[in-house]
Amino acid sequence: MQVVFMNRLVKGSRSDEEAVAQVWIGEEEGIWHLGWRDFQINEEYLDSSWYEGVSWNELLCIYRHGLAIKLGEGYRPIIEGVFHEEEEQRYRGQSVQKLYCYSEHHPDENVYNELCAWRRRRAVSERKAPYFIASNKLLRLISSFIPHNVEELLQLPGVGDNKAGDYGTDILEITAKVTRNHTFPLNWVYAELNEEVYMTWVFKQKEQKYRLELDQYRMRRTLMMGISEGKNVEQLEQVCNTPRKEIIEALEELEKEGYDTEHLIQIELQEMAIVEQNAVWSAFEELGDNFLKPVLQKVYGEGKDTLARGNIDQLYERIRMIRIRFRRDQDSRRNVG
Repeated sequence: MQVVFMNRLVKGSRSDEEAVAQVWIGEEEGIWHLGWRDFQINEEYLDSSWYEGVSWNELLCIYRHGLAIKLGEGYRPIIEGVFHEEEEQRYRGQSVQKLYCYSEHHPDENVYNELCAWRRRRAVSERKAPYFIASNKLLRLISSFIPHNVEELLQLPGVGDNKAGDYGTDILEITAKVTRNHTFPLNWVYAELNEEVYMTWVFKQKEQKYRLELDQYRMRRTLMMGISEGKNVEQLEQVCNTPRKEIIEALEELEKEGYDTEHLIQIELQEMAIVEQNAVWSAFEELGDNFLKPVLQKVYGEGKDTLARGNIDQLYERIRMIRIRFRRDQDSRRNVG
């Protein structure tokens, strides 16, 4: 086997001795191999196989996720740039990330819980999803740094003039009554935050990111295999262990990337009348394909009339299927032109 990449990593132990390991990638007769080697004190070693197969993309997903776990455990590489990301910018946004890291380690749980309760009330009153009001990350920042006025609130990442104007009064009503033992601006965070604590936090974030990428890659691979085997969406839900809505969203992404999804679309639309399909197509021609709701209302009416036509989720799903065809047709016309 030919080793095409290897990196050495070290981790300090409680006895101040270094734990040493290697991560490596090899290739043999078209088969990729990925492994981890722990070196023992007696110069023996323990090998772990992370991957063996023909897909470089899957290997890369597994490599990044596995390495992020190890770095989160305290291992550090001899060679930097270990994630093999295109145009990786290690220090981009680092000051902002340090504020997030500090806030997750030093929240005021009482303030955080009060902010969460406020967000729920506003979400209900405005008929919005809670994360449109404020993300969990932002509420952690606020609960950790306790701004007492609008100027301080605006120094927090994720707070702009619009958000401060819409929600600043409510937020400050909660935070202004809380005593704090630090000041603004927040430059002191960068000196106070332990670098090792910060790096461990960074790698934990990467672990979550690469776990999601790996799950998405495997789901897409299973989805493409299922489409080629003639499975319908209900069957794909089962084999991919993924909600129906996410299957349809992945289908749209595959179509954008040039994969042929027409066979599945035919299966799903076979019970939809041709005249109904043509009406949806005409609505896309008239209204454009950016939004689905205007098309739904154009074809099926509004309110009770729409619901009387059938399951609203099913109607949206079928409209999205026809939109895939519509966009494919539009792209084909542009290419010919």
